[in-house]
Amino acid sequence: MAHAKNHDYHILPPSAWPLIGSASAFVMLFGAVLWMHDHGPWIFLAGFVGVLYTMFGWWSDVIAESRVGDHTPVVQIGLKYGFILFIMSEVMFFFAWFWSFFKHALYPMGPNSPAVDGVWPPAGIETFDPWHLPLINTLILLCSGAAVTWAHHALVHENNRQDMKWGLTIGIALGVLFTVFQAYEYSHAAFGFSGNIYGANFFMATGFHGTHVIIGTIFLFVCLLRLMKGDFTPTKHIGFEAAAWYWHFVDVVWLFLFASVYIWGG
Repeated sequence: MAHAKNHDYHILPPSAWPLIGSASAFVMLFGAVLWMHDHGPWIFLAGFVGVLYTMFGWWSDVIAESRVGDHTPVVQIGLKYGFILFIMSEVMFFFAWFWSFFKHALYPMGPNSPAVDGVWPPAGIETFDPWHLPLINTLILLCSGAAVTWAHHALVHENNRQDMKWGLTIGIALGVLFTVFQAYEYSHAAFGFSGNIYGANFFMATGFHGTHVIIGTIFLFVCLLRLMKGDFTPTKHIGFEAAAWYWHFVDVVWLFLFASVYIWGG
């Protein structure tokens, strides 16, 4: 009785995941530096595998904790706040790339004067037509977000797991289609990553967004697998709710990219 739990908080037992994850991230970073100096990608890949293993193991533990009742209402609030703070950190991450793009677009560096001789986009850069493939990708991502919203509504308001499954399936399929079209666009770019600030900004901003689309698609796919295993109820679905928030964040970032980089910046 002295050790009986009489509170709503979840006291975590000691875990090796933070140590394994930190060591793997260091190995991945160290390997990336060596890879950039022509020493091969193997150390980087070893660290990357360690990071993936940590993510799988750690989040599997979190899911197991939710199934045994450790995620009380108080714990769920903490998880929500934590994920909101994570998304805010992602907002600041993309803010840096938008800042760089607008800075160089408004004050392009020329050979003599940054405000007079500079042109944007730089001479010789052939930008993408925003009203072709970029517009199609915008519609695809918006439809994917609508499908995820449908899935959320089906679970929370109707407890309709079949509709939720279809909403997630459509959202995932459209996310994959977006990635395929983005890769096709990259393969037909008339400019490269290096040699000009426009290409560097373009590929860093849209490339990191594409990475987030891939991560978000995997996030939704894991939610689909959990749904098929019987997880999620109208009152307990933190994992799916986090995935939906993340996916809508990806949608909003793309709208800003489409408006500023493709339309205004082109």
